[in-house]
Amino acid sequence: MRPLELVRSLPSTARELQDLLGGRAEALARLRLVARKFPSIARGLPLISKSKKDEVLSIGSYLEKNAKERPDAPALYFEERRYTHRELDEQANRWADVLAARGIGKGDAVAVFLENRPEMLFAIAGIVKLGAIAAVINSRQRGKVLEHSFKVSKATTFVVGEELWREFAEVRAAVGADARDKVLWVVDSGKDTVPPDASDAALLVSRARTTSPPQLRDVRLGDPCFYIYTSGTTGMPKASIMSHFRWVKAAGAFGMAALALTPDDVLYLSLPLYHNNALTVAWSSVACSGAALALRRKFSVTAFWDDVRRYRCTGFAYIGELCRYLLNQAPRPDDRDNPVTKIVGNGLRPDIWKEFKQRFGIDEVYEFYAASEGNIAFVNLLNADCTVGICPAPYALVKYDVDRDEPVRDAAGRLIRVGKGEVGLLIGQVNERYVFDGYTDKAASEKKLLRDVFDDGDCWFNSGDLLRDLGFRHAQFVDRVGDTFRWKGENVSTNEVAEVLNTFGQVAESTVYGVQVPGAEGRCGMAAVVLRVPLQELDLRGFAQHVRTQLPPYAVPVFLRFQEELEITGTFKQVKGDLKKQGFDPAAVNEPVYVLPPRHTEYVPLTPDLHRQIAARELEF
Repeated sequence: MRPLELVRSLPSTARELQDLLGGRAEALARLRLVARKFPSIARGLPLISKSKKDEVLSIGSYLEKNAKERPDAPALYFEERRYTHRELDEQANRWADVLAARGIGKGDAVAVFLENRPEMLFAIAGIVKLGAIAAVINSRQRGKVLEHSFKVSKATTFVVGEELWREFAEVRAAVGADARDKVLWVVDSGKDTVPPDASDAALLVSRARTTSPPQLRDVRLGDPCFYIYTSGTTGMPKASIMSHFRWVKAAGAFGMAALALTPDDVLYLSLPLYHNNALTVAWSSVACSGAALALRRKFSVTAFWDDVRRYRCTGFAYIGELCRYLLNQAPRPDDRDNPVTKIVGNGLRPDIWKEFKQRFGIDEVYEFYAASEGNIAFVNLLNADCTVGICPAPYALVKYDVDRDEPVRDAAGRLIRVGKGEVGLLIGQVNERYVFDGYTDKAASEKKLLRDVFDDGDCWFNSGDLLRDLGFRHAQFVDRVGDTFRWKGENVSTNEVAEVLNTFGQVAESTVYGVQVPGAEGRCGMAAVVLRVPLQELDLRGFAQHVRTQLPPYAVPVFLRFQEELEITGTFKQVKGDLKKQGFDPAAVNEPVYVLPPRHTEYVPLTPDLHRQIAARELEF
């Protein structure tokens, strides 16, 4: 943009910023925050803008830098243990030495199957220092799913915790881990002894060298470092490829530009290390700044704030449902008596955003949007409410046909951009700077790409997500394309409906999905609901009035299913597959189901007679 054009655009830019942030006063407050963080942002920008993937720079570079510059400062807290930066780096070097002696080198995959504990981080750090790839296996997987994850990694060595040995043993023969020297057993409680068909990792590590492996000098930004698995909520999990390049960019974006961490900060992490929010966002943020990580084995809603106070954490990494669990706890007088000032994560829903900040006294929420396999990311650098933030990479929001489950193309075969305030499918342009690393499965990778989008030969990553354009290059997450359904000729966002349901005082949480009704086109809404009160105390008329006044008629759920708890994955994603299959069929559902019949003002129990009328198409929805 030329200087004169820039000057002319300033008034409209200012108006757009004020619209986004809710007025002039809020805009000025956010800009003052950015100004205070400017030195840290300035340090982060060179990392965010890196493009040369052959540069010798990696995760190990940051671990060694911290060990050299602040050797005795805390790097990691876990239960009663405190590890310094020097100890963390030395442990990584010991693991690298052990693995190198087993023939692990650049590009080799090592499967890591442990629960959240320091040994898991040490092992991963040692693996990536060799230029090898840590295939970080979901510790909640079992049976065929676990077997699949091991197989697609093509791992030649397996690091397995005592706490997960039984699960590993069940699939061991099927994944080619039969030899003793292929398996490193990591002691945990010490209740079990080292299996005869595995090597004692603790013994080997204790005898290994603490010096930096020479292989680190050949690890470059573009080299892969992790395999991160998709949740597997639809089909088997896929292993997405993470690189040092993306990890370093995340360090600049989250640790420096957003959180502005310093060596005095402590970031609390109760998310599993097999998830990118933990391994890439949280770990890179503390590693790039010399801050410390306070690690918990498993998330505990009752111990969360006690841990935060115990380790004097100034921030934490979240997933949206984690925040909802915390908010659903009974209020305590000391809710705001905690050292947290800033948090980073994704999935914090608008219906609880401001309430969560207010209740726990949190000033800064650095929500982001990214996919493990994607090539673009949004970061809420301005600390604006209810947005995933801004994206510097080339992206577009395009019209999407929910019925056909594909983007809409015009007469010329091109995709169509949506306007401000509208919802569209997010796509990110794939080029030399914003590459698509994809999955280990090349066919699955190709399915995520759109070609000839706006010009002949161009290529774009299909995120599979619907976002709303908020202006000022900001967006708001709306829904997954597979979750959005069409009813009465309108698109219904399951997330937006759930947000309304969750604001009713007697509702703790809900998940929304579409179900088919005989004789009707599309799918009508159904919600699985967890209550704060016994079902017999639920104000059914008040609840129906609430949803009917807050939602357009086509978005009001027709059916309600009341559950004790919602099924979630290890990363707090709601599982809807079985709910969709079972629908509202009393023969398939063993929980109370209610329906809002046509022309009724409140939900009523779905009796056998009502179900028969619906199946016989005697009731027209």
